[in-house]
Amino acid sequence: MSFQAQRWTPPPATPRARETRSTPPMPQPRLLPLPGVGPEDVVLAPDGRVVGGVEGGAVFAVDPTDGAVEKITDTGGRPLGLHADPDGSLLICDFQRGLLRLDKPHGTLEVLVDEVDGQRLPFASNVVADSDGTIYFSSSTSRYPLDKYMGDILEGSHTGRLFRRTPDGKVETLLDELKFANGIVLAPDRSCVLVAETAGYRITRYWLTGPRAGTSDLLVENLPGFPDNMGLGSDGLAWVTLVTPRNPLLDKLLPLPGLIRRVVWSVPDALRPKPAKTVWVQAYDFDGNLVHDLQREPDNYAMVTGVAEQNGTIYLGSLTERAIAVTHLPG
Repeated sequence: MSFQAQRWTPPPATPRARETRSTPPMPQPRLLPLPGVGPEDVVLAPDGRVVGGVEGGAVFAVDPTDGAVEKITDTGGRPLGLHADPDGSLLICDFQRGLLRLDKPHGTLEVLVDEVDGQRLPFASNVVADSDGTIYFSSSTSRYPLDKYMGDILEGSHTGRLFRRTPDGKVETLLDELKFANGIVLAPDRSCVLVAETAGYRITRYWLTGPRAGTSDLLVENLPGFPDNMGLGSDGLAWVTLVTPRNPLLDKLLPLPGLIRRVVWSVPDALRPKPAKTVWVQAYDFDGNLVHDLQREPDNYAMVTGVAEQNGTIYLGSLTERAIAVTHLPG
């Protein structure tokens, strides 16, 4: 694959990007161990268990009270973003297989979308569903596989997309040219859907109703880190993970000619700049106001890519850990 760099000048990072903990800091997480690596996203099932999928394809449901783990399906691919419906079904974005639906634990696994416009759906990332059966899902990039996602960040391909699947199975592209499209949240009043642009340090809002229907704007921009998966909390807020803080070197490289970034990408992985480890989540209202900002040092967990909030308890997933983490709002 040829390296096709796009030049982009990010906004100057705020001082918050250089801090390593919030005030007050995120309380120490409690870990729920898993027999697998990388519960990239987490959602709460109707029975109160926390669900996450790991490398190798297994999807586990974990009882947060006693840590009991049950394997509820195996996609045969790499599950990423999830959405749990009240009827017990589960939507799964699988990097290798596309958008899937599990009708119930240990039930039938159905492929809903594996092609868009006659081409294979690449890098299905995150998903959310409305009560009428409409599904919104993202594709991060059409250029790179999961294990080389940093190549897309460095290249700046801007090939992420936001899709809508109607109840009759029709799929349409709502937004394209997104900077590594990732987490998705549907507003409680169904007025808009939010999509995180990891490589753009921002959350984009696509309007579904009202005079702005069919248009998009920015809910939040110039985030202090790279946003990943998102989830709608029981508090009505859009919770978002910041998987790693802004990288000053990357910010300097992005506006430069592609040759320089091509050289950086061509060096051995061990020599490339590594994402700084942190544990970080934020929550925004639907006017873009920051309501919660929780960060701590990565002493027992890191690379947080998934979040689910319920009544002040916060469940965290990670691309690299062998556990789901549980923390809570301070105080």
